[in-house]
Amino acid sequence: MSTEDMNRLYSERHIPVLLNEVVDNLVWKPDGVYVDCTVGEGGHTQAIAERIAASGGKVIGLDVDSEVLQIAERNLEAHPNVQLFKFSYVELPVLLNLLQVHKVDGLLVDLGVSTYQLKAEGRGFSFNQDEPLDMRMNLENDLTAYDVVNTYPEEKLADIIYSYGEENFARRIARSIVQSRPIHTTRELVEAIRRALPYKEIHGRKRHFATKTFQAIRIEVNKELENITKFLSFAPDFLSHGGKLAIISFHSLEDRLVKHAFKDDPRLKPLGDFIAPSLEEISVNPRSRSAKLRIAERV
Repeated sequence: MSTEDMNRLYSERHIPVLLNEVVDNLVWKPDGVYVDCTVGEGGHTQAIAERIAASGGKVIGLDVDSEVLQIAERNLEAHPNVQLFKFSYVELPVLLNLLQVHKVDGLLVDLGVSTYQLKAEGRGFSFNQDEPLDMRMNLENDLTAYDVVNTYPEEKLADIIYSYGEENFARRIARSIVQSRPIHTTRELVEAIRRALPYKEIHGRKRHFATKTFQAIRIEVNKELENITKFLSFAPDFLSHGGKLAIISFHSLEDRLVKHAFKDDPRLKPLGDFIAPSLEEISVNPRSRSAKLRIAERV
């Protein structure tokens, strides 16, 4: 591991959301092949691997974040039935072709940001830390949050904050950002947002007043909605008959895409409504509170 990676190490391990619910609904064939399309630190992958290990089942894990993947490799080194690859889930057809795998029995996508990305030094995802604006899940990508914040025209910036953040004060925030340029750090961005909002919006919201704007910029940097739309278009083709597609979303924009795809795609049959975390899970892991798990079956 490089010195830079070592500097990013942190003490808080990611808690996988809806872990038992994912495994119980996804794993239907004990000797099957499953793909965790967003491995993160490996929590879901490990649970799936343990469930199917005795029957000869295998897990293919991929993640676009090379640093997170290094953590997953360490966490999963005791599980020989897991193979990990640095791929985006939108590149799944390429990877399966390379592996000569034509059908799999389950696909899992967790659309949340990992604890590492939020907590590790220098990633620029969190408004609670003062860091350079980055927000890239794939550190090889060119577009960063700095580019979005400092180069996008005011109107485009406002549209992104409104559409991706569902922020009612998007135009005021975009104007404040443009007037505050250049903005180099997350703290400077938070202050630009603060200057745009009325007092009651800063102090009266249930969540931090910068949450929606940071979400919008992160979605733009990582093309998250474009990616999930593309993935949903081809994912059913790689599932065996009876195979399961499980997707965990964390905000209404993602969940809406998943819900409609499951309902409208003739290749899929939704298995009930979404599954939400229990009050017990939320008390242990507050970040799970907005999670929704949807499951569909290949028909």
